[in-house]
Amino acid sequence: MNIAILGCGRWGSFLGWYACRLGHKVLLYGRENSANYQALQSTRSNEYLQVPEAIHLSSSLAESVDFAEWIIISIPAQNLRRLGQEVAVCNPKKKIFILCMKGLEASTGKRLSQVMAEETGSSANMAVWVGPGHVQEFLQGVPNCMVVGSENIEVTKTIVEGFSSDLIRFYYGQDLIGNEIGAASKNVIGIAAGMLDGLGYGSLKGALMARGSREISRLVRAMGGNELTVYGLCHLGDYQATLFSHYSHNRRFGELWVSGQKFDKLAEGVSTLQALRLLSSRHEVALPIAEALNATIFEGRNPKEALLSLFLRTTKFEF
Repeated sequence: MNIAILGCGRWGSFLGWYACRLGHKVLLYGRENSANYQALQSTRSNEYLQVPEAIHLSSSLAESVDFAEWIIISIPAQNLRRLGQEVAVCNPKKKIFILCMKGLEASTGKRLSQVMAEETGSSANMAVWVGPGHVQEFLQGVPNCMVVGSENIEVTKTIVEGFSSDLIRFYYGQDLIGNEIGAASKNVIGIAAGMLDGLGYGSLKGALMARGSREISRLVRAMGGNELTVYGLCHLGDYQATLFSHYSHNRRFGELWVSGQKFDKLAEGVSTLQALRLLSSRHEVALPIAEALNATIFEGRNPKEALLSLFLRTTKFEF
């Protein structure tokens, strides 16, 4: 299978390495002026891996789209609409798009599959690939489970068949809404977990996991998805990698935030917060964890006060 990876950062470069390992023909695309692409061009490596010689590097989007039957996208979520507009002029019909991203469009609250479908004109061949796993651990041979979901079950099955291995075991996603909302919002819960770690309240992460899952499950149900999806790999199943791992960008962002330090890498949960607030208002679903984080990050509220207030709310029945 000819596969193009759009995005050559940490996850995109790993996906290229992984697809090549499985015997696919791979093209890895990056913008010519990006630091990630320039590093790969000059050394064929980054801080995580060595890119195999069999992988073709390209800064031409038209070449990348023309080359591939399957197009994997792994870029910051807020850049997807712009990329979708550029892809749309490259005759992408009949291509299968796989979004290996976890986020929501901050300005609209839209799921990433919706954003990409709007720009390319079709959702029939659109899939998402989400779930737990860190590049560093995969490269050490540590296996994990992930999920692929699409509105077209045949597309889902084809992708799973093409990427299953002893390193990643896939499940078929049955709820695109739940998979996308769950995957995006677990990054928000990860920021809260990092703040608790930074404040020395790590033991509260158990309660955070339980209440965070309930909070997001209510939103998924209100949006027309299956609330049980949140308890699968897209959300709860990804908590260890996001709420506890030292590799987690979102957890690290929260940990540094409470000590007044800046995190210099992408933490998708920050922009997802804004999208969740839109969805909370639109669907009339209370999201107290998201509101507390928003007050801390965007409104200047003391993080200790904001987070501890969540655990001092009025007593009520758990379910």
